[in-house]
Amino acid sequence: MKPYEYGFRVFLITYCFIMVSGYHTREFVHTAVSRFLLIALGAGVSLAVNICVYPIWAGEDLHNLVAKNFISVATSLEGCISKYLNCVEYKRIPSKILTYQAADDPVYNGYRSAVESTSQEEALVAFAIWEPPHGPYKMIKYPWKNYVKVSGALRYCAFMVMALHGCVLSEIQAPAERRQVFRNELQRVGTAGAKVLREIGEKVKKMEKLGSVDILFEVHEAAEELQKKVDRKSYLFVNAENWEIGSRPTVVDIPQELGSMDDDRNSFQHHRSLSETVIDIDSINISRSWDNRTFNVASNNNQPAGVTPENGVEKPKMRTAHTLPKANDVLKEVEEEENEEEEESKTYESASALSLATFTSLLIEFVARLQNVVDSFEELSEKAKFKEPVDLSEASGRVGLWSRLRGYMKFSKRESDLLV
Repeated sequence: MKPYEYGFRVFLITYCFIMVSGYHTREFVHTAVSRFLLIALGAGVSLAVNICVYPIWAGEDLHNLVAKNFISVATSLEGCISKYLNCVEYKRIPSKILTYQAADDPVYNGYRSAVESTSQEEALVAFAIWEPPHGPYKMIKYPWKNYVKVSGALRYCAFMVMALHGCVLSEIQAPAERRQVFRNELQRVGTAGAKVLREIGEKVKKMEKLGSVDILFEVHEAAEELQKKVDRKSYLFVNAENWEIGSRPTVVDIPQELGSMDDDRNSFQHHRSLSETVIDIDSINISRSWDNRTFNVASNNNQPAGVTPENGVEKPKMRTAHTLPKANDVLKEVEEEENEEEEESKTYESASALSLATFTSLLIEFVARLQNVVDSFEELSEKAKFKEPVDLSEASGRVGLWSRLRGYMKFSKRESDLLV
């Protein structure tokens, strides 16, 4: 039920109540005033309880929801990297994951909660903009809509985590030995990316700005190392047996006076092997066939009819059976089936190698999208006037100075007691 529908129903019920009671008492004004006073009293009591006794603020719920989504996406990212590198295989993918429903998989629930929080965030923002300044949100027009913007940038990264989880659930998987080649780089990128998300989530929760150190330096450096490793080991992503090395047209410095026939002959020999070009097999085959023909003709003319040139005896004519063509057909069918199976296996090997390239490219794209999250958070921290980050060195120096003062005071007091 929408809020305006609830208000309309309350107004309609109140109007009917006043009309029915006024019909009996004939005092419409008195009934309306008493009813209005009761409504005002109930509203005052509810406001006092919600503000002073047990406050429930939509803005605070939105704040905690956004901070929680950062932690959930970071957990899902680490889980995807760990399962992929450890070659975790699912015998049967849960049907709830396939239909995008709530499941018991923590990796799946992590990014799903961030993706599915859109409607909840919009409802909380609609209530939060009407709330008075309270608690740490003491601004008159607090930038609640920027929380939705930060959550949208995080959701944009969660889509990449969803795609990474899809690679883990895929039926076509890369071989384990090829995954181990990129293990250190993938692990470093995943750990650095999850660290960035957790740190921003803690900053949102504590309402602190980012420090002077670039928060994306480590993850960008890890992504660059991964990209360099991919460039060096790019041959692992393809099947070298299926490479097609096309023949490029060669430029031969031949005088134009040789004619077009020599050019055609050279271009034809370019597609032949070196042995064929040197030996010139075509001319040999033609001469042999012609010599055999002339020899057979001459010998046939000298022998009588019906006598073979081998032994001079006429052989009886026999009908050849058709078993040989049938055997050839069976052999051809068997060879075709074997070729099809071999092509299918090669296709599967190529697809499995490309799945590793897909996983790697998705992880690099996730790192690129982190910049949008950082920009959105910095905009929120400026508009909401988050506090400056606490420098740990300065804090430890202050604590040390105070501790030294307290120790000096205790020591002087102890000396005075001993003198007395």
